[in-house]
Amino acid sequence: MENKIVVCYAEEKFREKAEKLAKKLNTEIRNEVKENELTLLYDERGLTLTDGDLEVRGDFAENRNRLSENNLRQEFLVKAVKSKNMEENPLVIDATAGLGEDSILLAAAGYRVIMFEYNPVICALLEDAMDRAREVDELREIIDRMTLVEGDSTEKMSEINERPEAVFLDPMFPERKKSALVKKKFQLLQRLEKPATDERKMYDEAAGLKPKKIVIKRPLKGPVLQGTKPSYSIKGKAIRYDCILL
Repeated sequence: MENKIVVCYAEEKFREKAEKLAKKLNTEIRNEVKENELTLLYDERGLTLTDGDLEVRGDFAENRNRLSENNLRQEFLVKAVKSKNMEENPLVIDATAGLGEDSILLAAAGYRVIMFEYNPVICALLEDAMDRAREVDELREIIDRMTLVEGDSTEKMSEINERPEAVFLDPMFPERKKSALVKKKFQLLQRLEKPATDERKMYDEAAGLKPKKIVIKRPLKGPVLQGTKPSYSIKGKAIRYDCILL
């Protein structure tokens, strides 16, 4: 990784989890957080990425009101993914899962979602958020429809042996790095190592699954992905969803 990261635990009861994660990430373990040091901390709240000042943690329970049936109908992503004559128990692939904020909307809307996340730190944060969400009665069934796969989607999507209703791509993260409007908490995620983004390969691998459509999240005024003109777009105030029918 570009920045050294350590794993910490706030109390002895979290030590076993911390040791397991430190071994996986091949890094050291401590029982205190040092200022300006990128740290994964286990405490009562779950797993947090922090530098002693800023912090980010996955928390699906925080925004559960957004997952109600009425609110989901207003979500642009849900509108973008929806197709006519959908299969029963439809599958959507989220090729760029991040902390799962998009995937949980789709799972709450009734889709099975396979999520790919290449970064092991973000993957650990997402896995921890899912584990905690399973302890919340109204979220358990939703989380059970979400499957997390650690690895680069451009290399692993071809292993899916089921035709999905849609493949969702969100290759916006590198662009946000250059923006002065980045939310503070995401400054921590920006310090993690990022691979070269091969948008064309990502799109080609998605198309290779032969979904009914590919949905691409873009800045409202940003260019289309690799010059691929969408069949139609659904636009919000700051972002749009380009929908490509296959």
